[in-house]
Amino acid sequence: MSVNKLSIIIPAYNEARTIHLILDKVVRVSLINNFEKEIIIVNDSSTDNTRQAIESYIEKSDFKNLFLLHNQEKNQGKGAAIHKGIELATGNYLIVQDADLEYDPEEYNILLKPVVDGFADVVYGSRFMGGNAHRILFFWHTIGNRFLTFLSNMFTNLNLTDMETCYKLFNSAMIKSIKLKEKRFGFEPEVTAKIARVPKVRIYEVGISYYGRTYEEGKKIGAIDGFRAIYCILKYNIFSR
Repeated sequence: MSVNKLSIIIPAYNEARTIHLILDKVVRVSLINNFEKEIIIVNDSSTDNTRQAIESYIEKSDFKNLFLLHNQEKNQGKGAAIHKGIELATGNYLIVQDADLEYDPEEYNILLKPVVDGFADVVYGSRFMGGNAHRILFFWHTIGNRFLTFLSNMFTNLNLTDMETCYKLFNSAMIKSIKLKEKRFGFEPEVTAKIARVPKVRIYEVGISYYGRTYEEGKKIGAIDGFRAIYCILKYNIFSR
């Protein structure tokens, strides 16, 4: 009998203070349908002691399917770290997990269920649907996310509610077959544009929780990333198909 495995890709940049907390959550979660876990952490040239914190965690952990890669000599961005994680993933499905505490690994099973039930190849975890907990933070940030999703949907002909979500679960063979270019936060609109063009792809969306951070707490995405996302939506849906 074939073994199902979920590869969990964690891009990390200057998360020394909280990286052990999210790793505890990822290691602890038990997956449905006897899925095994593989955790791939990509340290994107952090300037704090993120590397040492992860190495110490791995040394002390009883969970052995935990791997650390030091990506590049200089910081290249979340997208570049995800590209490397996708390349190294050996699971038949993979998911992206931010190194902060904004998303709850206990909800992997919510995203896995449409896959296990035989309906989905790709599952997006939406922060804007369902009855799960959501921290109340930035009005304009939420409006920006909704606008980017609306703009993306116009070109992809999808009806997503949250294109910018971190929680995207992919069939590994499918995502590995797609050439991804965006090295920073442009990953989200690029991968959405390209996955939407895969013949007969089955994309689902499920509601998830969201425990957002303030900028003082370490949130990294800003207005300039929003303008880049608009550029990427236009680029990968119109000019670079």
